[in-house]
Amino acid sequence: MRDVLAYLEAWREANEQIAVATVVETWGSAPRPAGSKMAATLSGGVAGSVSAGCVEGAVIDEGHEVLRTGKPRLLTYGVADDEAWEVGLACGGTIRVFVEPFSALSRVYDLIKANLEARIPMAVVSVIQGPEELLNHKLVVLADGTTQGDLEVPLHHAAVVQEAQALLARGTGGTFQPQEDLALFIEVYALPPRLIIVGAVHIAEVLVPMANLVGFDTVVVDPRAAFATRERFPSAGQLLKEWPQKALGAMLLDHSAYVVVLTHDPKLDDPALSIALRSEARYIGALGSERTNARRLERLRAEGISEEQIGQLHAPIGLPLGGRTTGEIAVSILAEITQVKNRRLV
Repeated sequence: MRDVLAYLEAWREANEQIAVATVVETWGSAPRPAGSKMAATLSGGVAGSVSAGCVEGAVIDEGHEVLRTGKPRLLTYGVADDEAWEVGLACGGTIRVFVEPFSALSRVYDLIKANLEARIPMAVVSVIQGPEELLNHKLVVLADGTTQGDLEVPLHHAAVVQEAQALLARGTGGTFQPQEDLALFIEVYALPPRLIIVGAVHIAEVLVPMANLVGFDTVVVDPRAAFATRERFPSAGQLLKEWPQKALGAMLLDHSAYVVVLTHDPKLDDPALSIALRSEARYIGALGSERTNARRLERLRAEGISEEQIGQLHAPIGLPLGGRTTGEIAVSILAEITQVKNRRLV
């Protein structure tokens, strides 16, 4: 939804007829994960993607049919399906796509948009197969179990909310079938990952736009006004001209937080690491050589940081790609962060 939100806003204001397609299930090497969205208008506008180009044309055609009938459709494309080859899904995967009119979403759209803008995690429940009277209805579930929307499944409400909360806690959506003739897709909107960079240095200038491109909210922290300027960091989500202990001390450093320390200055690095290593931040990395890091660890131990907490620190920062330029170092840092984010080992 975040990828297509601006387009939906513009099209809604222009009274366009809009179809929304969502990947609800994947198998094999499908090119886009569950939850990926594409929106298309009857007049020819397109935003987002459900297959990185493989089946978009066919899905757009189905979207026009959905707008004509007002009835959503659940579509499957896969390599064993002749139709899939015709539309170009020759990459070895299978996807299931749910296409619905925007009118099905419109009753909770403002709520979803407000929650996204306020960074409130939520799950959105849609009926992808079931009785006709339940189609085109939605239920929004918050982390505390609060619900809003016009989808009513009284016999399964508690089970649906519990499943939505569980998926939200894991940060991944999925299908749920509370009874044989009823299938739901629970789409999860967890907190977007935040990359908190301590040190408005040259590497940070390159790292910020790279991180933005892969979906991170970016925050740059540096008390030095000459370094922390909008001219140098035009795309940073936040630019905090504060000491790290003040800036990080006021932040919620949970599993959506990734902290990168780049200054080489103990006055800035040490307070930032002392706070981050005591938090639930998912990634904590610090720039510096093995020798610099050894001295840093001595200071952190003296401050009472435990060995278990020190074990969370990635230092020297980044995957060992052999790069030496600013851009190459930024790539190695973002590569290591991506590895941790996706829980992958190389």
